[in-house]
Amino acid sequence: MLIRYRVRPDRLDEHLTLLTAVYDELARSAPEGLRYVTLRLDDGYTFVDVVSGPHLPDPLPSLPAFGRFRARLEERCEQQEMAEATVLGTYRAGEWLFV
Repeated sequence: MLIRYRVRPDRLDEHLTLLTAVYDELARSAPEGLRYVTLRLDDGYTFVDVVSGPHLPDPLPSLPAFGRFRARLEERCEQQEMAEATVLGTYRAGEWLFV
């Protein structure tokens, strides 16, 4: 799954705080098989999330921090796109993408 979204400038700090909480909770709970990476593009407001795992959307909806992150995402964003993605090839992606 690939999710691209642009955060409203006046909501950026709030968004980053909520996103950090998601990653903190993921680090504590260490859900098996889940891969989740967030990229921030050079405009500073556009983000790309890449999510993979055997049981998506689980375990994300069960995480309290993720619930808080998703609760008002539409209000924080100017744009959102979501798409299924197929990996056509990788080269050593595990060394940086899925750490």
